[in-house]
Amino acid sequence: MSSDATTLPANAQKSAAAQWASWLLVLTLIYLLLAAVGAIGSGFKMATGDNAKELFAFATNPFISLMIGVAATALIQSSSTVTSIIVGMVAGGLPIPIAIPLIMGANVGTSLTSTIVSLGHVRNGEEFRRAFSAATIHDAFNILAVFILLPIELAFSPLQHTAQALAGLVASDTGVDMKSMNVMKMILAPASDFLKLLVSWMPNKLWQGAALIIIGIGMILFVVSAIGKVLRSVMVGRAKTIMHRSIGRGPVSGMASGMAITVLVQSSSTTTSLIVPLAGTGVFNLKQVYPFTLGTNIGTCITALLAATAISGPTAILAMQIALVHLFFNIFGILLIYTLPFLRGIPPNIATKLAELAQRNKLYVLAYIGGVFFLLPLLMIGVTQL
Repeated sequence: MSSDATTLPANAQKSAAAQWASWLLVLTLIYLLLAAVGAIGSGFKMATGDNAKELFAFATNPFISLMIGVAATALIQSSSTVTSIIVGMVAGGLPIPIAIPLIMGANVGTSLTSTIVSLGHVRNGEEFRRAFSAATIHDAFNILAVFILLPIELAFSPLQHTAQALAGLVASDTGVDMKSMNVMKMILAPASDFLKLLVSWMPNKLWQGAALIIIGIGMILFVVSAIGKVLRSVMVGRAKTIMHRSIGRGPVSGMASGMAITVLVQSSSTTTSLIVPLAGTGVFNLKQVYPFTLGTNIGTCITALLAATAISGPTAILAMQIALVHLFFNIFGILLIYTLPFLRGIPPNIATKLAELAQRNKLYVLAYIGGVFFLLPLLMIGVTQL
């Protein structure tokens, strides 16, 4: 009996130690995933040098602005960066009616990252179907929101007027710079610096940027594959219950979780990229991922709002106005689409159909990514410039 009594606590200690080691590995892999997403964005910035604003040079009418917003955000891989640039451009004289479709396009372009992350499950058909649907529900919702709200905005300007009324109350001509309040950027700085050091031997910034993009994509594919295996072992029992209480309990809880996590990391791309592996491994289903994704849309607005606080002088109110447009666009989109039953089911239906096609033939994935985020926007821009 005494031998059995000693063996049981020893086994329990080993099990607890293995559980802690698994969670530590999950945290490490999440850190690497965030670093990989950051590397892709840094790579595009490095490759374009100080010419990121040149991507917006053709923004001459609302429709072109929308396409530029999609393509620029897909290229830069950061809606936070794009919206911050737009805030600065509005403060520099870009008309609000032209900036609003840019903001809407940024909302669509940012969902590319989670779609790339879903490719980490491509070797397992069923996992890939779940992951791809979880990723593309973000795209489907944002595209539907633009499809509904852009014509309304062009006709009646509710976003512009609402934001204008509130901006006068919350902004002044003496801005307080809060842009530096990005804790996640500080945490990821060592990894970012190390990756940049790895490519620093290359001859120019273009090559270094391209290398960072390749490294980032490679890291994402590796991490997503690894994290899926580890999550199967750790997401059991109490851990799974806690996650489901915060994300999977209901729509309001899911939205609040998505918003809170995105505010902390200041990147909807990052947050949705974290939920995709959990969906792929079956921890969460599409119904639970849906409201969580909508919460990330609201949470990501914090970056533009913080950027607006850095603007001082007579244009501070305009900068705050376009930042608030970003917030109201996402809030109105949720109120309109998610609360109306006949619209609520459209994004999951689109995501499910896309995932079935992607599972059947991987060429659909390439066609979808290339067509929606790059070819169609660039083609539309080119045609209108003729």
